[in-house]
Amino acid sequence: MQILKIKETLAFMSYRKLASIFSIILVVASLTSLATNKLNFGLDFTGGTLLEVGFEQPADLSKVRTVLEAGGFEDAVVQLFGSSNDVLIRLGQRDNVKAEMLGNQILGILEQGTGQNIEMRRIEFVGANVGDELTEQGGLAMLTALICILVYVAFRFEWRFALGSVTALAHDVILTLGLFSVLGLEFDLTVLAAILAVIGYSLNDTIVVSDRIRENFRKVRKGTPEEIINISLTQTLSRTMITSLTTFLVLLALFFKGGALIHGFATALLFGIVVGTYSSIYVASTVALALGISKEDLIPEVIEKEGADQDELRM
Repeated sequence: MQILKIKETLAFMSYRKLASIFSIILVVASLTSLATNKLNFGLDFTGGTLLEVGFEQPADLSKVRTVLEAGGFEDAVVQLFGSSNDVLIRLGQRDNVKAEMLGNQILGILEQGTGQNIEMRRIEFVGANVGDELTEQGGLAMLTALICILVYVAFRFEWRFALGSVTALAHDVILTLGLFSVLGLEFDLTVLAAILAVIGYSLNDTIVVSDRIRENFRKVRKGTPEEIINISLTQTLSRTMITSLTTFLVLLALFFKGGALIHGFATALLFGIVVGTYSSIYVASTVALALGISKEDLIPEVIEKEGADQDELRM
């Protein structure tokens, strides 16, 4: 049986204190931003009206905002959508106003204020009740995913690995939410789906690392837990980097060429892959090591199994 020598490994765990301080600072900053700036929820969560309009000539966004403010729509959020002729307008919740009537009113104001013929491309309306329900269900979805992962990893591996995995996942989710809060990026259903995907991606990396750590605890008879974890991380490093790099390249294509509709989705996944790879190496393993993971926690199963096999051979 060929075993990687300790001296050939990368000393990942020697930097675990610096990594822990770095992670704590980022998590605290993210939580502070979420508490003060909060998330910029999209219409999926807040309720309101979304209009996509097409101009004959490139649109002047500042003029469009001025025209809408003069028409009584001070809360309108205006941005380009794909090209300089396509404009996306977001309006807050308005009671007792039908979407079609509101769309016609907006078109009339814009045509009168800009002197251009404007085409209504799309209009969507989300009620406040639907938005509240989506907010609650989205939060429950993330919480349920973390609890199920905690139970699975504790059953499949060991409770120290389970706590390390869930800590890493919570770390990834908080940092991704913090990014959207700090930058003021819109948080909609596509971003929520991306965060759930980040949970799955990060868990996959963590499971691979945890499985190799357990395997090496049983194979390597000499070496401290820190040295065995370093061996395991070194052995899985090439796989982790190749998987992360190929996924990152695909997401870059979506980010730059996918259009505005999936821009938030691609942003969340791009950032989530980076922090997910980092947390698989440092957060999950560091927590397991800090909780005192050792050979005695994993080897007894092997000894018991070997004893049972010998008894079968004697029979």
